[in-house]
Amino acid sequence: MSDTPRKTLRLPVKVEGEETPVNPRRKPIRGKPTVKVRRNPTDAGPELAEATPARKTDWRAKKPARASGAGPEKGRSESPVGHSTRPPTSGKPVDGKTGRDRGESAGRPRGEIGRGPAPANIGSGMVPRQTQTTPRSNPSEGVRVSKLMAERGLCSRREADSFIERGWVYVDGERVSELGSRVDPSAKITLDKQARATQQRLMTVLLHKPVGYVSGQPEPGFQPAVTLVLPENQYHAPDTALFHASHLKGLAPAGRLDIDSTGLLVLTQDGRVARQLIGENSKVEKEYLVRVEGKIVDNGLALLNHGLELDGKPLKPARVEWLNEDQLRFILNEGRKRQIRRMCELVGLRVVGLKRVRVGKVRLGDLPLGKWRYLREDETF
Repeated sequence: MSDTPRKTLRLPVKVEGEETPVNPRRKPIRGKPTVKVRRNPTDAGPELAEATPARKTDWRAKKPARASGAGPEKGRSESPVGHSTRPPTSGKPVDGKTGRDRGESAGRPRGEIGRGPAPANIGSGMVPRQTQTTPRSNPSEGVRVSKLMAERGLCSRREADSFIERGWVYVDGERVSELGSRVDPSAKITLDKQARATQQRLMTVLLHKPVGYVSGQPEPGFQPAVTLVLPENQYHAPDTALFHASHLKGLAPAGRLDIDSTGLLVLTQDGRVARQLIGENSKVEKEYLVRVEGKIVDNGLALLNHGLELDGKPLKPARVEWLNEDQLRFILNEGRKRQIRRMCELVGLRVVGLKRVRVGKVRLGDLPLGKWRYLREDETF
């Protein structure tokens, strides 16, 4: 260690009764009072009392009572001194006048923006814009627009709901855009050009269904006939439309053809076609070639034409005739489940083969078994 003595810092010795000098450049510390000990001015003498400033008035103190004698409103606090007050406004006009018209905002400083809703333009000649496009009607009366459209054959009810949601339906010239709207049964209904264009894009397929395929819902171990609608199974003819995957969306059979039967099966995306073929009031004929075996009962052929009933309900008149000793031709206007087979059983015959060859004006023709084609524009049922 070095022998040099260490220097120590010496603080100035404070003499009793002597005041400590204050640095004039030192700024006071914010938040701390300059006087640590508060003393009563009356005990410190007149000099200290005069030097102590008067305490400021608390702004939270209650204001004096109003000139009218009414005290502060219950549930409301007084406004600070120097701030303007304004009475509460609901923003709704009373007797056709708003709060501004009645002069309620007279005490409000100029340029202050109110927080209440803007007053309605009443008496200014402005009419609010109507956004509802549904024609006026009593909800409890009339007929639903979608049902009326389906009954008139404009489209199916499902398509009608879709067109209404898109605003493509007009009733007596007014646009309908609300589902469940009811109108007068005699109202005039028209479709927008976009709806008509959509209907023209809907496809109808004619399929020569083989035995072993079900026409509707798939059954265990069997495939639905719609699975045969593939590009490789399309029957090409002059001016044939090309297959597109979108043509399978919503494609459903319009009529049944049981698993043991073959022939023409119609599948369509168009609800109008489906309703025309299988609707309650459908009058479209279906023609079948039926091969039978057994001995027919007396006047059995007459009963096949008219006089039989299934499930307790009479059948509509049909046209049935012999083509040869074991083959019959059936022309029906209805399509109950396994109707032809059950009709033959009632007269002593058993069906061994059934083929549908015509639906309305459309014939099966030379369409090969298991193949399909589009319904042409010049073809109608």
